[in-house]
Amino acid sequence: MLIKRMKVARAATAAVALMLIGQQAVAADLPEPCDPDEGPSVTEWPSPWQIRLRALGVITEDSGYVDAVPGSGLSYSNTVTPELDISYFFSDNIATELILGTTYANIAGQGSISGLENIGKVWLLPPTLTLQYHFTHFGAFKPYVGAGVNYTIFYHQQAGSADDLKVKNTFGTALQVGFDYMVDQHWGVNFDVKKLFLKPDFEVTVAGAKLTGKAALDPWLIGAGVTYRF
Repeated sequence: MLIKRMKVARAATAAVALMLIGQQAVAADLPEPCDPDEGPSVTEWPSPWQIRLRALGVITEDSGYVDAVPGSGLSYSNTVTPELDISYFFSDNIATELILGTTYANIAGQGSISGLENIGKVWLLPPTLTLQYHFTHFGAFKPYVGAGVNYTIFYHQQAGSADDLKVKNTFGTALQVGFDYMVDQHWGVNFDVKKLFLKPDFEVTVAGAKLTGKAALDPWLIGAGVTYRF
């Protein structure tokens, strides 16, 4: 009887040992539970939209003439104005940018018409659309180049020494170079230089005589400001 009980105890002990070993093997095969607060790892792609706000210096070239007046010349005032631009990225490298801002120019006579002094003042709205290439191998430093078209609208035109002044709206072209330095994923600082090739025709009336000419503004637009990438 004692021998029989010892055999039963040994069998029970062996069964318990096999059960424990089996539980450990199953536990080792099961994946570790996920932390409910720790979501899946997902790469966050930046938005294709970006805006910039710049302080812009507008530096014009003193060039132009009045038809049929030999030796005539024109000069224009330089200004500082705010500028907003909106960019859309088709890829990491290719983007388009719409540049918005408005400023004014005082027009003065030079050369043989310098006696006219301040001929008049015009406000201009020169929306410009450029296609840009962005270089992406310099980390936070992101230079770019661009080229595009411009359509300048002249408004609120005021005659000075002239009796009447009308500068005509016109198309132009633009070249651009600049860079962003990104402080984080969204914010950065920007420096940008654009050259507009802008030569509008104008009509002016002086002492009852109606004259025509061309105002070769061709301004440099030099800006610095902040960038925000959505």
